[in-house]
Amino acid sequence: MFSSLLIANRGEIACRVLRTARRLGMRTIAVYSSADEGALHVRQADEAVCIGPANARESYLRVDRIIAAARGHGAQAIHPGYGFLSESAHFAQACEQAGIVFVGPPADAIRAMGSKSVAKSLLQTAGVPLTPGYHGANQDPSFLATEAGRIGFPVLIKASAGGGGKGMRRVDHAEDFAGALAACQREALGAFGSDHVLLEKYLVEPRHIEVQIFADTHGNVVHLFERDCSVQRRHQKVLEEAPAPGLTPGRRAAMGRAAVQVARAVGYVGAGTVEFIAPRAAHGADAAEVFFFMEMNTRLQVEHPVTEMITGLDLVEWQLRVAAGESLPCTQQQLAIRGHAIEARIYAEDADHGFTPAVGPLEYLRWPPASANVRLDAGVEQGDAITEHYDPMVAKLIAWDLDRDAARARLRDALARTRIVGCITNVAFLARLVDAPSFAGAVLDTDLIERDAPFLAPPQQPPAREFWLLAALAQLQREAEEDTRAGRAASPWGVRDSWRANRRGTRILQLVWHGHGRHEARAVTVAQALGADTVQLTLEGRASVCRARAAGDQGARLQAYLDEAALDATAVLHARRWHVFVGAQHETFECRDLLAAAHGHAGATDEHGATVLAPMPGKVIALLVEPGSHVERHAPLLIVEAMKMEHTVRAPAAGSLRSFRVRVGDQVVMAEQLMDFEADPPADEP
Repeated sequence: MFSSLLIANRGEIACRVLRTARRLGMRTIAVYSSADEGALHVRQADEAVCIGPANARESYLRVDRIIAAARGHGAQAIHPGYGFLSESAHFAQACEQAGIVFVGPPADAIRAMGSKSVAKSLLQTAGVPLTPGYHGANQDPSFLATEAGRIGFPVLIKASAGGGGKGMRRVDHAEDFAGALAACQREALGAFGSDHVLLEKYLVEPRHIEVQIFADTHGNVVHLFERDCSVQRRHQKVLEEAPAPGLTPGRRAAMGRAAVQVARAVGYVGAGTVEFIAPRAAHGADAAEVFFFMEMNTRLQVEHPVTEMITGLDLVEWQLRVAAGESLPCTQQQLAIRGHAIEARIYAEDADHGFTPAVGPLEYLRWPPASANVRLDAGVEQGDAITEHYDPMVAKLIAWDLDRDAARARLRDALARTRIVGCITNVAFLARLVDAPSFAGAVLDTDLIERDAPFLAPPQQPPAREFWLLAALAQLQREAEEDTRAGRAASPWGVRDSWRANRRGTRILQLVWHGHGRHEARAVTVAQALGADTVQLTLEGRASVCRARAAGDQGARLQAYLDEAALDATAVLHARRWHVFVGAQHETFECRDLLAAAHGHAGATDEHGATVLAPMPGKVIALLVEPGSHVERHAPLLIVEAMKMEHTVRAPAAGSLRSFRVRVGDQVVMAEQLMDFEADPPADEP
């Protein structure tokens, strides 16, 4: 086994590899960009080396700098994690030439499987079932359009060197093919350095099932069963689980044999994932063999923890032992499935507005307690920040139990205990997704999120009464703490408790709810204190006797009683707004000075407003209309690239584009005004 290991990655996967390396007694070396100088993986490693600026092309993708860091710190091996250089044959070969072990497959296997086109051509001769499509070298747009017609719409255009949903488009009609092809090639070139694409028949409502394989240098190959990764949005996985629900023993065995066959066909070594698609309707023994090879990922997958949870194995340890020349620790006959595991990917993104990436500090961060049933893989701690430079994943939350329903209940509870303030995340969306009808019923396919959209994105209403009262209680408690710290608590003139000499005093707090792009104001009347920590709060004519006390966690947790109904809540003040959590629900309120608020606008946002702002930090890569043009509502106006993905900014209403305030190539910040846009007047106006 190695005595020293360099991890050529960042974030949660770097922290994940560090955990196993430390347990095995290795000296660990981290690499980092200038943007990650204080990152968690840097703090956890024994040694750390800066390899360049924030731009990944000048740091985490610089083979020469990583090799130099490994040599300079005496690393015997390099673990690439996933993403960045994990599937780079050039990097694997550079490690070999430098006398450093690459913890991954041989460069030749990466080359063979790194190009989806080459892989499909190779495996076609090996008898592995392939999705109908075109995987050849001819990239002429007119030829590809002809091939798409031959395959039959809908078709899927995919970057040959791609992954993670980047450089991928579904095309339903021939007239849309040219535009989709150009967008795919542009995105693929930016993300992977190659605009080569392939075409596949798009299976309607397919399941995405992948098989974890492992091979050693002694000719042994095993599979560690399958994972269902069908729950996706924009071709990126959201929930993953193992084993795949509803798979017959025959279908599971057939997929396992095919995955092992793929690994043997390319002389594979180490951890890999063979991905298949299968029609969702193919249930039962008669359809046991219905599946098609999609691609092979020559690395550890993001979702590997669910396999670890159902097998009891450490796949990173297996990687290190195989790289050190050891035989696989188990034979196929010794491997077995125990229980069920589900993983939720927590991203910094706004699920209510098209899943746009978000950035910001993690001012307050609380996770559910770890146990044998709940696991957290994170690369951040409270006080860290999610930046625009890298993937917006915050963490992965994994739940295990003896069966799927119990595991789903564990995950639901874990998400309800997760508290993040300072950066928008998808935690509330994930909590809804776990309970969505299709997911609860294991009706799994890649269209699940769209199909269950009414459940996942219900019409948004202002929060229930108790949230307003909790926000008021949190504000009053903070004021009392401030009065105590300032030494004002001993004087009746110094505290803000509405005390009056001859009658009960009252005070009015104006709370403004901010949520889902809307805001609404309500007044809460605070009566004089009725006793220790007890006040009377009146909202919309209804009075409630309320009290709250801090329940630990620096006062953020509140044990509240509203008319004797107990509520366990969390209230965190950030940027002058109260973030109130009850279970998985998270609502945001601003407590305004009454006189100042009287001059502000407290109604709903105007859907006819003409301000067009950047939805995220990114780079402008295309202007789609000419200034002076009249466009309809939702017409595409420009494209911003962020996190290596393209995001189209659309017209907020029918109207006229007067001028752009940005040019192609400009970097924009979130909420920066992009253009001068004049909305048409409502139809009932002259």
